Amino acid sequence: MSELQSDRTYPVTKSDEQWRAELTPQEFHVLREAGTERPFVGAYTDAKTVGVYACRACGTELFTSETKFESHCGWPSFYAPLAGDTVEYIEDRSLPGRPRVEVRCATCGSHLGHVFEGEGYETPTDQRYCINSISLTLKPAS
Repeated sequence: MSELQSDRTYPVTKSDEQWRAELTPQEFHVLREAGTERPFVGAYTDAKTVGVYACRACGTELFTSETKFESHCGWPSFYAPLAGDTVEYIEDRSLPGRPRVEVRCATCGSHLGHVFEGEGYETPTDQRYCINSISLTLKPAS
């Protein structure tokens, strides 16, 4: 899989060598190469801890536990980001015949997961941000 390409300049920009030095190989694969962790194995899939979920690569706060819900899809699901400008959306046509919307951290450009609409979940936004656990770090409320 090729590494992330974007015309955008992010506030946090590092070379691939710097990212590799800071992230584990699996974290690098998901965050910087738009990989996907296996379903039902992530640390936050079933987490109920109250707090804020931040980008594992740069620490930007992205989602809160208040918007996390059980979708039973195998990855943590949220119905909205913390603020609209904390994430960016990229058209993803990597699966033939099935366009998706990729979700990236707006601060460093790291891949987080995808967002889906109209799946029938009873959430305020009718959206499911399907996010890789490995892309996140949970900061528990004090």
